[in-house]
This record gives sequence, C-alpha cells and structure tokens, in this order.
Amino acid sequence: MTICGRGFFLMARFGCGRLLKFLCSAALLGVVTLLLHNVFSEPHDHTTPKPEPKTEPEPGPKTEPEPGPKTEPEPGPSSFPVLADCNEVSPLLVGPCPPKLYSPPSLEEIQNKSAPLSPGGLYSPPDCQAKHSSAIVIPYRDRASHLRTFLDHLHLFLQRQQIQYKIYVVEQWGRGTFNRGKLLNVGVQEALRDGNWTCIITHDVDLLPEDDRNIYSCDPRNPTHLSVGVDKFNYMLPYTSLLGGVVAIAPDHFKRMNGYSNRFWGWGGEDDDFSARVSLCGMKVVRPPVAFARYKMIVHKNDKGNAPNPSRMELLKQTRNNWRRDGLNSLNYKLLSKKLEGLYTNLTVDIGGT
Repeated sequence: MTICGRGFFLMARFGCGRLLKFLCSAALLGVVTLLLHNVFSEPHDHTTPKPEPKTEPEPGPKTEPEPGPKTEPEPGPSSFPVLADCNEVSPLLVGPCPPKLYSPPSLEEIQNKSAPLSPGGLYSPPDCQAKHSSAIVIPYRDRASHLRTFLDHLHLFLQRQQIQYKIYVVEQWGRGTFNRGKLLNVGVQEALRDGNWTCIITHDVDLLPEDDRNIYSCDPRNPTHLSVGVDKFNYMLPYTSLLGGVVAIAPDHFKRMNGYSNRFWGWGGEDDDFSARVSLCGMKVVRPPVAFARYKMIVHKNDKGNAPNPSRMELLKQTRNNWRRDGLNSLNYKLLSKKLEGLYTNLTVDIGGT
C-alpha cells in the first residue's frame, strides 16, 4: 500500500481529529528519542583532526665505520713574527776596532767567522728590523789579498752596526787603464737593479775603518765623507774639498749628480770632479767626527795600469760644463758575469778603454 493510500485508510478509520493527535504524538516521540541519543552517545569533535604523532623506530645496534686513512686538516698560511726596529744606536758596538792588516785568512775562514749571509754577501740582522740598508760598492782589479783583508774586517764591523747590507765587487776586465769613476757608476747601477737600497757606500778596497761608531748610513740631505782621517795623512784632511776613499750617498743624490765622470782614466781626478758636482747640485759635503771616522790604509805598490792621469787637471776645468752629460746618462759597459759568492757579489765588466 502506498503512503497516500495508507493516509486515506487512517482518515476513514479514525477520523481527522484523532489522526492529527496520532501524528503529533509520533513526532514528539521522535524528537525525544533523538535528544536521548545525543546525550548518551560519545561526543564528536568538529575541529580539524590532528595528525597522529609519529613513532620513531627503536635504535638498532651501532655500527663503526670501516677504518681508512686519517686526513689532517691542511695548515693555513704560516705566520712570521714581526721584528721590532733595531735600536737607533746598536748595543753591539765596541768603538775602536783596529783592523788586522797582514796575513789575511781564506775566504772560507772568513765566512765561518761571519754571521750567516745570503748568497752574494747579503746580511740582515736576525733579531730586529734594520733602520739602514746600504750597498757597499768597491772598484777592483788584481787585489786578492787586499780583498780578503777587507772582507775579514768589514763584515764583522757592519754586523755590529745592525744594518742591512750587501757588498758588490766591481772587477774591471782586461789589462787596460783603470777607471775608478766608471766602475763605481756600473756598481751603483747594478746594485740599484738588485734592491731598493736607501744608501750607497763607494769604498776603496785598501781602506779599513777603525771605529764601528762610524755608521755606514746616509744623511737624508747631503753626501757624507766617511774616511775623514786616514793614517797615511796623519788622520787629517789633505785639503777641505776632498771627497775620495769612502763616501755615503743616497741613491737620489747620486742620480741628481749624474754619478761620477766616465772620463778619468788612471789615478786621480774623479773624486775631485765628484766633489764639484755636490756643489753644482746645491748640496754640501758632511763629515762625522774625526775621532770616529778613522781608517787604516793597506800599504801597496803602485798598480800597473793605474798610473797618475796626466789629463786630470784639464778635465777638472771642464766639470761645470760637462757634468750633466758625462756620468750615469752616458755610461756604457758590458756585464760579462755576475757571481753570487759567499761573501760578496762579483761583477766582472768590460768598460772599454781610452
């Protein structure tokens, strides 16, 4: 029976009034049943369900990695200690130090007595940063015993002064007439190619300093004549304008003076020409106290090929007119060899002839 048919059947049997009461009672019973179900049933959460917590698996037994070669971390760049500046006055100075003029030791014996040197005769104080850096330039030919005497004395002398230095021996090749000024120009030019020296010392091989308080450094304003008193001249200047023997000069001053003249072949004249250039450049010669600036000269015979220059007085008259074009800027030579010996750097050069 359909719902409609059942409805007409009930209306016919009970009547309309009774039918309405029946329906109201049935509806009320349904509402009560629904309320009781909500009260006594489990509560429902209408919020977004939270994910269940993850459970970590229980740890298993630990396994050690297979042994392999151990690698150490690479070291960083090595750091070197920064040396403090050397004292203004070296604590190693002894003052008077008379040189030994005879029976010079061998080069090997000299090197064993000296502090460690770099190849070519380069020395730097091991315990402090030197305040002065000097290139010692020596014009040379056929003076082997004089050179050994010089090296034996000068290395220890300079090391007590705590300066950085290097010795250059400029050897003239051949048997032609000796030219001291040109050899000095060559030595200075080659030394300045080697390093940034703050001072140049032009030095005769037969002069040995007697007091280490005569510091081998440069005056910042003027050339310095170091060999003020030589025993040959009773420790007195033969004349006031003398600028020979041992001279300290800053590289910039040497260049300003255009170095030495290249035209003095044989003995004499080039040092007086050099003295005149100092004045022509607006400088003056300074000298340390003669009590410190004392030298011994090694006695020797006249050198072959270095006889007095008969033209030196005539050449000196031309200095004022020629100095700007006669010197470093007109220098020509051939460097035949450069050898870094244990005690010095040897430069063998062909400087031509007259």
